[in-house]
Amino acid sequence: MGLILLLLLPLVGAVTAWAAGGLGPRWPRWLAAAFLALDIVWLLWVGLHADGPGAWLLHLRLPWIPRFGIGFELGMDGLAMVLVALTLLLGLAAVLAAGREAEQEPGLLMANLLLTLTGAVGVFLALDLFLFFVFWELMLIPMYLIIAIWGHEDRIRSGLKFIIFTQASGLLMLTAILGLVLAQREALGGPSFSYTDLLGVPAPEGWAIWLMLGFFLAFAVKLPTVPLHTWLPDAHTDAPTAGSVILAGILLKTGAYGLLRFALPLFPEASQAFAPVAWILGLAGVVYGAVLAFAQSDAKRLVAYTSIAHMGFVLIGVYTWDILGLQGAAVLMVAHGVGTGALFIMVGTMEERMGTRDLSQLGGLWSVAPRMAAVTLIFTLAALGLPGLANFVGEILILLAAFAASPLVAAVAALGLVLAAVYGLRLIRHALHGPGPGLDGIADLTGIRLAVLAAMLVLMGWLGLGPQPLLETTAPTAARIAASAPLPP
Repeated sequence: MGLILLLLLPLVGAVTAWAAGGLGPRWPRWLAAAFLALDIVWLLWVGLHADGPGAWLLHLRLPWIPRFGIGFELGMDGLAMVLVALTLLLGLAAVLAAGREAEQEPGLLMANLLLTLTGAVGVFLALDLFLFFVFWELMLIPMYLIIAIWGHEDRIRSGLKFIIFTQASGLLMLTAILGLVLAQREALGGPSFSYTDLLGVPAPEGWAIWLMLGFFLAFAVKLPTVPLHTWLPDAHTDAPTAGSVILAGILLKTGAYGLLRFALPLFPEASQAFAPVAWILGLAGVVYGAVLAFAQSDAKRLVAYTSIAHMGFVLIGVYTWDILGLQGAAVLMVAHGVGTGALFIMVGTMEERMGTRDLSQLGGLWSVAPRMAAVTLIFTLAALGLPGLANFVGEILILLAAFAASPLVAAVAALGLVLAAVYGLRLIRHALHGPGPGLDGIADLTGIRLAVLAAMLVLMGWLGLGPQPLLETTAPTAARIAASAPLPP
């Protein structure tokens, strides 16, 4: 019941917020926030009292379509619990910090936000591969509507690009799932989509590499990995503020989670053989994302390209097959979600109050809006890996693991930290200093948005200075993945 309620609360919240749309813009937002806050409290309760079988803190398996081996199977371990918590916290932040777009059809907007969050929570909890695919698809349609209806400039094109890329990757994943089930049918005595059943049976020789590639490509699109990343800058740029927060903070993490949960444990030999290719793709993302971020004149596109660089680090950490690298990837996923989500809120705030995202038109914020400038500065420093903030913890763990696996990989990845300083300082220089045309009368951060950003700042500092609780929570999952490596890393 505990796992089902985690899914039902945002789903019921979506219906309730939609129904309250006619009551004005405030009611849908506060109802959505209330249901998400209640879900966070429930997650804390079940997390503190969880005592599930084996590797799972909580586990539920109910029959669904037994003829085809499909069940309603959910499970939560430490990694899933951390990512569900990130989903609900960032969802609450996105709802509370939604900008002017929330004034247009507020009930429908909040309903789509909560449906997207329901799909993400389901992705992190599903242990039946068919159910995982259902939740994977559930995230896409409401996010497409968020971009296409409430987005900016070229929102229709960006929304279509997002849905085409992600739907194509989803169909590729479904093909790989069906192939895996058919390949294992004889060994299991019948079809089964259960992760726990499939995990203990090696894929037939000759099938593993192709099935693994099907999963990898599907997750690489969502991560996103160069060269499958081209949907991301446009989607981020044209999405409304709340949509950008959820897209960067949560949906990208589903790709990394899929690699950790499915691609590596189900196909250990094939995944380990593929690791050098994954390192090259990760390094390409680190360098390419940083260089393209520096080249942007649009502040929102700049932040979008930083996501490619950070998720390149995550990809490297995942394929080190080392506990340090796997835990570093988990920490960086959380840090990126919080930090980049906050930067998108800040860029959205600048656009609302200054009427532009063009770096050449920004500037001088420090003198007229010191709170806005200070928050932007701190989260930009977090993005470039400043010690004492959460990104640094994840990146240093990944670099340590990468150095043990390949000093060359670690050296090139470290170059990404230097490039991050370059684009970070460019953002700081243009947005906070220099002459700011027409800044008289710009309102500083106040009220709910300031409170949301302050809470995100506290979380970044806590994870940067005291990451041990997060590391202890994800350690068992990281240890199991590392132990599944056919050869020592």
